[in-house]
Amino acid sequence: MIEVKDLHKSFGDAHILKGITTSFEKGKTNLIIGQSGSGKTVFLKCLLGLFDYESGSISYEGKLFKTLSNDQRRELRAEIGMVFQGSALFDSMTIAENVMFPLRMFTKQSKSEMEDRVNVVLNRVNLENAHHKMPSEASGGMQKRVAIARAIVNNPKYLFCDEPNSGLDPKTAIVIDNLIQEITDEFNITTVINSHDMNSVMEIGEKIVFLKDGLKAWEGSKETIFKTDNEVVTDFVYSSELFKKVRKMYIEENL
Repeated sequence: MIEVKDLHKSFGDAHILKGITTSFEKGKTNLIIGQSGSGKTVFLKCLLGLFDYESGSISYEGKLFKTLSNDQRRELRAEIGMVFQGSALFDSMTIAENVMFPLRMFTKQSKSEMEDRVNVVLNRVNLENAHHKMPSEASGGMQKRVAIARAIVNNPKYLFCDEPNSGLDPKTAIVIDNLIQEITDEFNITTVINSHDMNSVMEIGEKIVFLKDGLKAWEGSKETIFKTDNEVVTDFVYSSELFKKVRKMYIEENL
């Protein structure tokens, strides 16, 4: 579990995060949602240790991040998998080499051991025959699956995804959502997803944290989000006619 208590982060005079307290549970898909400028990206980067913060705390399994030594932070980072918004694959490396990269950084495995592990994770994301392809030869959906394979190759305890469906068509986005959900369940990972995609919220939102102007405006699940009367949340969630109709149907079915 990741626990956050009264987290504050500023850049100069701009107060971005204003006392966020929440937790992200093991074995669940935890989504951070909100409009552009709500603080989602800054929050995610604080969780990853990419940004320092003025006050408050972030703890991993009860260990406060700020009290960790450099060696302990390196050990923690080896337990974290990251799926970047643009996949962030190395253009000069094959798909197999991209996936192997974290193993070369954080382990002392032999080449054959690394190759075996790469085979396992590429098979897991249904890319059995893609080892020698270059990223430029892969579709957007395939690149996302490569990014997920690279993120889980080191058997992480924590998986972070920054807008994993960005740039994907709706059908492919559902495939990626389902893959993330399956991997979370299968390996009992603490998964944290930064998203503005309401389809993802409704597909895999086991825990949802809604940010507004650097504050936690609401938290709950994909089931309870339909029941809230929090206007900030409903304005965001039901901005489209489709979700207004979905909410109406849900309420009528549960009367």
